[in-house]
Parts: sequence; C-alpha cells; structure tokens
Amino acid sequence: MPASSSTTSVRLPHPLRRELERRARATKRGKDWVIKRALEHYLYGSAHDELRRQARSQSLLACQSSPLDAARAETAGDTTDWR
Repeated sequence: MPASSSTTSVRLPHPLRRELERRARATKRGKDWVIKRALEHYLYGSAHDELRRQARSQSLLACQSSPLDAARAETAGDTTDWR
C-alpha cells in the first residue's frame, strides 16, 4: 500500500453493500478498487463537468456577435436527432 494512502470507514445500507460486492466480483477487483474508482468519478468528474459548462458558456458568449452563429452554437452539442 502506498505511504500516502489512509483507511476510512463508511456505513453502507445492505443493498448498496451487496451491489458493491457484486460489482467487485464482476470486475474481478477488490471492493476498495471499486470504491476508489467510484469516488474518483464522482469527485473529479464533477470538476470536469463544471469546466465543460464554463467553457460552453464562454463559447456562447463569444459567438453572440451574430444571431445565426449563436443559434448554431446552441444546437452544436445536440446529438439527439443524428440518426
């Protein structure tokens, strides 16, 4: 175990504990690995989402010089009707 790690205890409801154990078995990893990956995704993913929102907002502000450009930018990320 790396010197910079520490142990933390949490109480899990039984359904969540069972799902954690199931996921660990399915991935052939330990429960600690699953928990670390879930926390990384939750904690670091949120920061990246906020950066994406800020970048998108700035892009929209930058292209407001032309109403047509603003309309294009607003729909540029929409992929729901691509089929």
